[in-house]
Amino acid sequence: MTKPPVVDADEWKRQLLDFREREKALTRELDVLNAQRRRLPMTPVRADYAFEGTDGSRTLLELFDGRSQLIVYHFMFGPDWEAGCEGCSWVVDAMSHPAHLNARDVSLVLVSRSALSNLLAYRERMGWDLPWYSSLDTSFNDDMGATIDGEENHGASVFLRNGDDVFRTYFTEDRGVEHLGSHWTYLDLVPFGRQESWEDSPEGWPQDPAYSAQRRHDEYE
Repeated sequence: MTKPPVVDADEWKRQLLDFREREKALTRELDVLNAQRRRLPMTPVRADYAFEGTDGSRTLLELFDGRSQLIVYHFMFGPDWEAGCEGCSWVVDAMSHPAHLNARDVSLVLVSRSALSNLLAYRERMGWDLPWYSSLDTSFNDDMGATIDGEENHGASVFLRNGDDVFRTYFTEDRGVEHLGSHWTYLDLVPFGRQESWEDSPEGWPQDPAYSAQRRHDEYE
């Protein structure tokens, strides 16, 4: 196996700093893309889909759990599958603690087309505790592009609630889900963003000084 070249400390530092300049440029470009995402148009969606969860039947509106923003991860788990998708399992293993998202007015749930009993059995096997809902008896997956011609598709949908009206603001799939996992990347997907003062957001959107809202996950009100 070919290994990286060996250089002295000064040369190592020089090349590292050159590379980090490129990293910083990428970070700044991502900031620009995230600002553009916050300004994307949105489209209305039905709020009365009936999902089955451990708390009974819930509508899409109720999946917000009283918050104004919702991320749905479309977990690939077909009705006749014995286990959930391996790649989706990687994504869920990396998901951040929900308290940090909840504190920023964001709910995060999983939705799959398999029966609830299958989902809960697999959730127990994986040691997860995120809310997971079955869309088996609804057209939700088809409407969202999470099932295409009977084939399962993974992805993440973002929704914004205005009273009882629900709007879809963003969707990503394929390698678009690879960077998901940290609190920051999930907050970058939702309309209000991280809600920090350095962000380029539309006028009047909620913002606080940078990092001022961060807490230990058991210390939020």
